[in-house]
Formats: sequence, C-alpha cells, structure tokens
Amino acid sequence: MALVEPLVRCFHHAIGDDRHCWSVVRLFPDPQDGVGRHIAMASQRQCGGCVASMSDAIRPDDTTLPILLNHNAVRLPDQVAYREKEFGIWQSWSWAETHGEIEALALGLVDCGARVDDRIAIVGRNRPHLYWSMTATQCAGAIPVPVYHEAVADELAYVLEHCGARFLIAGDQEQVDKVLALSERLPDLEAVIYLDPRGLRNYDHERLRPLSDIMARGRAADSAARKELAKRTDALTPHSTAVILYTSGTTGNPKGVVLSHRNVIASAAAAAEFDALSERETTVAYLPMAWVGDYIFSVAQAYWTGFCVCCPESQDTLMADLREIGPSYFFAPPRIFETLLTTVMIRMEDAGRMKKRMFDYFMAHARRHGVRIMAGDAVGLRDRLLYRLGDLLVYGPLKNVLGFSNIRVGYTAGEAIGPEIFDFFRSIGINLKQLYGQTEASVFITLQPDGAVSAEAVGIASPGVELRIADSGEVFFRSPGVFVEYFRNREQTEKTKDADGWVSTGDAGFIEPHSGQLRIIDRAKDVGKMKGGGLFAPKFVENKLKFFPSILEAVVFGAGRERCTAIINIDLTAVGNWAERNRIAYASYQELTGLDQVLEMIRSHVESVNRDIAGESMLGSCQIERFLVLHKELDADDGELTRTRKVRRRFIEEKYGDLIRALDEGRPGIRTETEVTYEDGRKGVITADLQICTAAISDAGQLTEAAA
Repeated sequence: MALVEPLVRCFHHAIGDDRHCWSVVRLFPDPQDGVGRHIAMASQRQCGGCVASMSDAIRPDDTTLPILLNHNAVRLPDQVAYREKEFGIWQSWSWAETHGEIEALALGLVDCGARVDDRIAIVGRNRPHLYWSMTATQCAGAIPVPVYHEAVADELAYVLEHCGARFLIAGDQEQVDKVLALSERLPDLEAVIYLDPRGLRNYDHERLRPLSDIMARGRAADSAARKELAKRTDALTPHSTAVILYTSGTTGNPKGVVLSHRNVIASAAAAAEFDALSERETTVAYLPMAWVGDYIFSVAQAYWTGFCVCCPESQDTLMADLREIGPSYFFAPPRIFETLLTTVMIRMEDAGRMKKRMFDYFMAHARRHGVRIMAGDAVGLRDRLLYRLGDLLVYGPLKNVLGFSNIRVGYTAGEAIGPEIFDFFRSIGINLKQLYGQTEASVFITLQPDGAVSAEAVGIASPGVELRIADSGEVFFRSPGVFVEYFRNREQTEKTKDADGWVSTGDAGFIEPHSGQLRIIDRAKDVGKMKGGGLFAPKFVENKLKFFPSILEAVVFGAGRERCTAIINIDLTAVGNWAERNRIAYASYQELTGLDQVLEMIRSHVESVNRDIAGESMLGSCQIERFLVLHKELDADDGELTRTRKVRRRFIEEKYGDLIRALDEGRPGIRTETEVTYEDGRKGVITADLQICTAAISDAGQLTEAAA
C-alpha cells in the first residue's frame, strides 16, 4: 500500500506558533475513509515537534492498539514491522503494509458478519497473519481470544465453549481438523477461517473459509463497509477489551483473563521505557501466541515502540533462524535456557580434546569473573584481559552459534530459573535479566535494572507498580496493568482482586533489605514444613536439580513428610548422548531410565545438590533422601504439565500417588501402570518396574547414608 498523500506541514509550525494543530496524513485515497480520520486523530501534537516525535502526543493510558498501528504507519511507514521465514526465505512487511493487511482483514471480518463484542478465537503457530488477525478483530469491534496451538481437542473445546467464540481463525490443517472433530460440541461456532490451504482442498467448505478470500473481500469493500469499520474502530476506548488470554491452568481449568487496551499498553510502555527499547530493536516471536508474554512482547511492545517482530519457519529451525536474525531483544522462559545449556554441554562432550580443554578453562574463568564484569564490578587487569581473550576464543563464538551476538536486553520469566543456569549465560556476556510477572498483571510486576542483576531476586517494582508483602509472606501488587476480570467468573475475580485493586499473586516472597529487590521463594501453597519442622520449598530444590543437563524435570515432595523425595525425568538427548559415548546400549526411553549406570549418574547429581542445600540455613532439611527416575517424560498432553511447561503439582500427586507412597514407605521398587496420550490423541497404557534409589544426605558437611 503506497502513501497517496505526503505529510502536510501545518501553517502554525511554519511560522513558529506553538498552538495545538493537526498534522494530517492520508494513507487511502478516500478522504472520508475512517482509517484516514483515525490516523489524523493519532497524530495531533504540539507544533514545535517533528513527525518523529509524534509519540509525545500519545499517552500509554489513553490510547488503543489500532491507534498505535496507525501511528506507526505514519511515523515509520517504510520500516520493517514483521518478518516471516517460509520455504527458507524471509518475507518482510513494513508498518504501512501491515496497516493495509490489517485493514483488509478487518473489513473482511465485518463483511462475514462479525459483530461488536464477538469473541474470535485464533490458533496456530507464530505467523504475521495470525498476529494481524488479533488487531483486525479489535478494529472490527470484536475480541480476540488466542488459543495454545498445541492444545488437544478437549482443551481447545473448553476455551471455545467458555468464551463463546463465533469465529475461529486457524493456522493450518492440523488446527482445522481439531475444530471439525469438535463440531457437535461447538454449536455457536459459525465459521472456521484458515490461513494455510495445504491439505484442505477436498474438505467440506460449508463452514470453512480461506483467510485470503476474507482479505480479498475486505479489499473490495465499498464505502459503507469502510464507514462501518471506522465507526467500530473509533468507538474503542482505552477501557475496551483488547484480548482475553487464558491462564495455563496449573491448578484447574484455565481462567479467561480480560485485559483492556490500557492494561496492555501501559504495562508494555513502562517496561519499554525502563530498558530504553525503541524502533531499532528486533525480536523473535516463537513462544505460544496464547501466552501473555508473547502478546505483550510481540504485539503491545512492538506497537508501542515500532520494533520488528520476526516469526521463525518452525520450532525445528528456530536456532538457525535465531542466528540469521540476531535479535537485540529476546525473551525466553527458563526451560529454553536449560535446553540451550544442555545442547552446549552435549556438543562440548563430543568436541576435540583441545577444544574441550579450552572451553573448560575459559568457562571456569567466566564463572569466577564474568558475572562481576557484567555487573561493572572492579576486576583485576589480568583477569579482565583473560576474559577478553576468552570472549574472542570461546564466549563470542558460542553466542554467535546460539544467535545471541546482538542481544542488548534479554529476559527470562515464567518460573524460577536455576542460579547456575542464569549465571552461565550472564558470565559469557549476555545481558540476561529476570522479571516477575503474571497474566493478571499484563506481565510486568518487577524488572531488573542494568547493573543490579541478581540470580536470586527478580527485580524492583516495574514503573507504575506497587508491591505489598502480606503477613503470610504472599506477594500482592497493584498497577495500571491489573486485569479487568476473569471472563464469566465473578467469584474468582473477587477472590483474586480486592476493591482497592490489589491482586493476590499466590507466590510467597520478600523484599531483600540490601538490594530492595523482590525475592520469590515458591508458590505460597507449595511452601510448607516437613514433619520435623524444617522449611520445605520444592522449586528451590528442583531448579538446582535441573542445572544438570541429564535432568529434564524434577518434582520434589516433602510437606508434612518425614523425608524429602523426588520424581525425576531424564533428558533423552543428554543421557542418550552420554550412553552412546560410553557404549551403553538401550532401545527406548523407558529402558534407558532403568539402566543401573543412569541411576548412578542421577544419584551423583542428587547428592551434589544435597551438599549444596546443606549450606542453606533455612532450607537444609530439603535434601532428597529417596528418588526414582520416571519411565516416561512428563507431558502436557497427559495433563502433567501446562502448555507453558509448568508442572501441575497437584495433578502429579494424584496420578502418581502409588509412586509417592512407595518413596515414603521405603520400598526398594514398584511396578506401575500409566496412561499416556499419543500424538494422534489415542490413549494407551505403559507398564514399568521402577527402582527406588537412596541418596546420601549431608549434615553440616558430613555425609551420612540416608535411611532406606
């Protein structure tokens, strides 16, 4: 879409008068078209400024995402807004082109019968057209409801039924198949709009519509349709619903979190200012679109700052795509960094002897001094020069392989990250920081400022956020980002948010006296005491276990019990690679988990963690006395993890109650049957004989053998 008319320099600006005026930009030939009027509204400013400073006229608490879209189409018309890799080639869209695509889609939705306040579900992997669908839905006066693309049929059905979606925009055949299989359960769903037509040619198209056809109808819309769209878009206010995002459902059915335009923009703008983000940033959108983190980073902050969002070709090509893009702004949950560290360690085990020795030497130096250098602390000249040599030979090439060479700001959140993992990435020169947030906060509750980054704490209050620690230790917050309500769940809304706007996080924590940063201990309901009176915080122990590349996941039990026990998942890639190097044969994941050599390796990791925990005055009683290696990976399809890969602890306690009882009772092993869900949705049962292992515990530095 070409600009039809250039920016008009107003008369008052020409004569130096500082009265308010209009700087009018028309992106469409019809001067009466509503989008053109909306752009003019977005560009009102003081005459003394220039086009580049028009953002001064937009306050984050008094605007909407469609206004920001229009604003970027005026301010940055030729700058790349979105990239997508398809068939090995990067495709790009400028902000002006993005504006045109979204307008066409919004007009098409109106033409298809979308009404004001309709819920339109969106499901698929990260693709520009699906991101545009969310904004187009808002322009049409409806409400977007992104859904996790990995959701199984029942999970998808729950969200669609609960929100009452009339339309669904699906990314590909896989998502269409899931919806069609649920047609009898979804009488309110009138049409499924699909993006990728591959595999759908011979389907019954009574309820199916290609997205390309919807957009073509939008481009051909008459003036009446454009006026209707303008009316709906102009009716949006900062308090209008921007999106409904469903929680991951850690403790039960997901809740639909209603966020307004003011919520998401104010929160995104405050965090962008905190880290000086601008239109020069580049980020990669690869996390689930239904997750609040992706929505804030890839939509709200992108619209506020005007930076570029890049969509990789697939999860399998993510690492290669990261290297090609070289993002300057990057976010990943701890599991991603855990996986990256595991990959690095596996590759170094297979490296030549000289490379391995050089890696070990310089990484040892980085562990001693890298974090201090990143923090700006005083470090001796020799150590600083040696670190620079390490950057030339090891750290720099490693960052390049990971695609992290250009990162200016990196964040991790979602759950606690192990201090060892966090320090590893910071020690090689990556400005990785922690934030603490929730869907109910529009993400940001705390942020870590440069120069004050800690592996143990999660930062100071984000701009505009107030923190309060209750007598029980639970963290409460209040901010402009606080959600409006839980959709169709007034009781839970009132339970979570009080009349003064304070929100219960469900997390236990405290403010560190020396740093003023918030430190999260664990979920408040998970923190307890062992039978002997010692404090029990499972996540603290689990994160230490997951530092070892061989351990993918761990679930620790101990509240109200005499001893601390654990169910451990091994990492198939790491342990399988180790087995091959040691010429240990195995035929399956289940067989690998039962090998004596594997169990001994895991025992050594557990005992190492026990020695580390013994030095913690408050948590020394959390040492693991007995553990077992589970015969299957914990899986979201089996309900054991959420779609954001968080452990559903209560569900696991129920599902594996027999295993937990065997751990508590001191049995040497147990035979168990477990129901599993295959990729095609079929159910099955696997049977296994599990060996229960004991581990040495440490008492004031002296190891004693744990009671069997």
